Amino acid sequence: MNMKPTQLQQELKKKQAFQSPEIEAILNILRTSDQLQNRLGKMFREYGLTSSQYNVLRILRGEGKPLPSLEIASRMVQVVPAITGLIDRLEKQGLVRRKRCQKDRRVVYVEITSAGKDLLDEMDAPLSALHEELLGHLAEDELHELNRLLVKARQNCCVGARISG
Repeated sequence: MNMKPTQLQQELKKKQAFQSPEIEAILNILRTSDQLQNRLGKMFREYGLTSSQYNVLRILRGEGKPLPSLEIASRMVQVVPAITGLIDRLEKQGLVRRKRCQKDRRVVYVEITSAGKDLLDEMDAPLSALHEELLGHLAEDELHELNRLLVKARQNCCVGARISG
């Protein structure tokens, strides 16, 4: 049987078919993720941030109040092994500030500063435009289906506990 090479086979210049559709799907997800992360990472660097730092700021802005650092870590899109170092760098940039809990000195609350909110506000429109550039060619029903399938694909991935810093 002489099957036409898939798009991913062509991109990777792979001569043989993939061993299974599962392998091809995982490689497609990883390749797509890498390309999206590269484009998004480039934008974040233009604003002096990493994707993880941006994620922390978005979590804090969305919550609207200070959060314990471990709570922030549990809400991250990508697992970060050292949330403390991440918050240190944001604090040095003046984008967040820490406050110790008066009742339990072990708990550290983190809040976004006005400078952090201003930076996110400045990034909102360009980031929205980049999202549109990257995925705007998909119809709304295709985006819903993509989201549904990605959630379904993660069901068997996330059995273990998330790592926090």
